[in-house]
Amino acid sequence: MSRPLIGMTAVALTVALTAGGAATAAPAGNHASVSARVFVTTVDRAELLRERDAVRFAPGRSAFPTIVVDPRQTYQSMDGFGASLTDSSASLLHGLDPAVRARVMRELFDPATGIGVSFLRQPIGSSDFTAAPAHYTYDDMPAGRTDFALRHFSVARDEAAVLPLLRQARRLNPQLKIMATPWSPPAWMKTTDSLVGGRLKDDPAVYDAYARYLVKFVRAYAAAGVPVDYLSVQNEPQNRTPSGYPGMDLPVRQQLKVIAALGPLLRAASPRTKILAFDHNWATHPNDVANTPPGEDPETDYPYDVLADPAARWVAGTAYHCYYGEPAAQSALHDAHPDKGIWLTECSGSHGPDDPPAKFFRDTLVWHARTLTVGATRNHAKSVVNWNLALDAAGGPHLGGCDTCTGLVTVQPDGAVTTDAEYYTIGHLSKFVRPGAVRIASTSFGTTGWNGQITDVAFRNPDGSTALVVHNENDDPRTFAVAVGTQQFEYTLPGGALATFTWPPSPALRDPLRQVPLTGATATAEPAGENPAAAVDGDASTRWSSGAAQAPGQHLRIDLGAPAVFRRVAIDSGGNLGDYARGWRLSVSDDGLAWREIAAGAGTGQLTLVDLPPTRARQLRIEATADAGNWWSVADVRLYR
Repeated sequence: MSRPLIGMTAVALTVALTAGGAATAAPAGNHASVSARVFVTTVDRAELLRERDAVRFAPGRSAFPTIVVDPRQTYQSMDGFGASLTDSSASLLHGLDPAVRARVMRELFDPATGIGVSFLRQPIGSSDFTAAPAHYTYDDMPAGRTDFALRHFSVARDEAAVLPLLRQARRLNPQLKIMATPWSPPAWMKTTDSLVGGRLKDDPAVYDAYARYLVKFVRAYAAAGVPVDYLSVQNEPQNRTPSGYPGMDLPVRQQLKVIAALGPLLRAASPRTKILAFDHNWATHPNDVANTPPGEDPETDYPYDVLADPAARWVAGTAYHCYYGEPAAQSALHDAHPDKGIWLTECSGSHGPDDPPAKFFRDTLVWHARTLTVGATRNHAKSVVNWNLALDAAGGPHLGGCDTCTGLVTVQPDGAVTTDAEYYTIGHLSKFVRPGAVRIASTSFGTTGWNGQITDVAFRNPDGSTALVVHNENDDPRTFAVAVGTQQFEYTLPGGALATFTWPPSPALRDPLRQVPLTGATATAEPAGENPAAAVDGDASTRWSSGAAQAPGQHLRIDLGAPAVFRRVAIDSGGNLGDYARGWRLSVSDDGLAWREIAAGAGTGQLTLVDLPPTRARQLRIEATADAGNWWSVADVRLYR
């Protein structure tokens, strides 16, 4: 059964959380004794964000796969992590005993005693997760009537539960960011005169009215004490056949018309509120393609088409959902439009109708850990946002839509509140990675499609502390090392477990060397084996392997594309334990013809570091010099200067 959070026996979890997530400072004047705090969640629920004994950094190298954290390489800044306070979630939480509700809200939003949820995506009007007896917007009219002046607009119904809880959440976490998303405009703006399905009427007056409707919502929420930071113009615009809940087919051309009308109005009314495009899956679902009206483009490049248009001047970036495709789609879009941000804004845990709770806790934890907690953030997401903040034990209440979804917490029939897997996959981020943190480089051996390795993501907080989130994809325990500069520690995680390590800034963890970019580098090998290019792709989850037992003369040859100066060579054999070269020789060349040896030695583990005098060369050859039964693998070659 689920472990209770509030209303039964919450002692173990409360103790773990009140320990807080701040890094332990090193004693003054003792640069060698930096310790990392450790928080772990296991698939059997034996540990739930439990703080274990701290681990100490020390000089040395490990024989195990080594996560190298490099604070000098930075990526996206982070906005926050959380879920949606849907009408259903608000109804359940508001209906709790006031004392229980206060404790649950602290466990969700307080960064010190809870998990510090820092991002909420709020429906504008109703979604499928609605406790009301009928779906609604904020300007509903009788059939056949319109309200282009928006005289009937009102968010008063949200004062019953949604807005009071949002204000309470903001008090508990003043850094909380709010995104707002409509599931449907008012029916009188649509071709079907219904909240379910249809399109916007292709009329300039309707685009203008819809833009003003969205701005009016933003202003009303701000006046109610809940300023909106981000706004998308339609939830899942390619879902043309929502199952009994509000939704709308919004083709690219119509989204662009809404954005063009909305942009200048929003900038004047609420400059803090940024527009996010798309708000749908990593890839277009086959059902959405199949339901494209005859003769129309299924628009499988929807976010690219939006960002290529002049109206994109009003757009801060793109919002994605997890229900189809892979997180790598985020990186592809980032590479095409590096000036625009990316946010992961919806993903729900789910379970089969007959799955026992222990199974869907485990399945949700491991999938979300590798795909969202690590996968989405390693692919440029500035947020990770689940779907419902709270649901009841039957996965509701809901009107249409998903009947197998789970929330961060579940309100049980007896009034107890229990935690679901998403509480922990979000909590391992939100409790330790503060808004404004920056993702930093870290070698990761796992993939979003399960490969049984250690996968991770690292962040530098605004206060200079580091948070490293690690997931063991394997069912068995796995040992790994974490290295920062010349310091490292080893750790073993149970199968499927998720852990966060935090440590303070320290001179002992600084490395004067900076990585040399290998953009444009190419690699060949003898024997060719498997994929020599993987050795220079900057991705430790891919590798070149010899495909044969190690033997003297096997080599990997790297052409940097232009001469470069370096003082260190890192030869990383990745996550396949034992596949390092038992003996090795490094040689360099300027022309690929004349070679000079610069170092040689014996391998002792997965990561071999070779420090050199400053060396200038265009080509580098790594040669095996010993026999071994293992294949020789190289996941990454990195140069430093």
